[in-house]
Amino acid sequence: MPERTLIELLYGRGAHVNPLACVEDLTAEWAGRRAENLPHSVWQIVWHVNFWNGYELERIHGEKPPYPDHAAESWPKDSALISEAEWKKDCARFADLIGILAAMAESDSLELDREVPPMHANQETRTSTVRAILWQILAHNSYHVGQIALVRRALGVWPPRSGGDSW
Repeated sequence: MPERTLIELLYGRGAHVNPLACVEDLTAEWAGRRAENLPHSVWQIVWHVNFWNGYELERIHGEKPPYPDHAAESWPKDSALISEAEWKKDCARFADLIGILAAMAESDSLELDREVPPMHANQETRTSTVRAILWQILAHNSYHVGQIALVRRALGVWPPRSGGDSW
C-alpha cells in the first residue's frame, strides 16, 4: 500500500509548505543572498537538501556513498552567489529528487519494508527500512524548507508566487 500521507507531505500538503513553490520564483541573486543573522542562503539550503536526498537514495539503491566526516561536508563550500544556470540546475535536481522520493513512496509494502544496510557507525544500532528512510528524509526536508521560508521572509521575498502562509 502506498504511503499517501508521505507523498502529500513531500509536496507540501497539510501543515507543510510546498518545497517546489518555495524556490520556483527566486532568481540566483535572491537565492544566493544571506539574511542578516541567518547562517545560510536559500541556495545553500537547497544544495544541502539535495546532498542528503541523493545520499539516501544511493543507500536505498544499494550503493555505498561515503558518509561525511563532518556536517560541513554536506553544505556547499562556496557561499558566493551562483549563476542563474547553476541555480536552475539545483532547483531542477531538488524537484527531481522529490519526485523520485514520491515515486518510491508509491511502492508496495514489500519494497517499503525492505531493510537498507547502514553506511555509518551511528546507523548500526537501528534498523532502517526504505519506509523509515523516506520518513526521515521527509522530516529533514520539512525542517529545511521551513528555513527556506524563514530566509525568504527575512529577505522580504515571501510569499512565493504560488502562495504560502504569511501570518
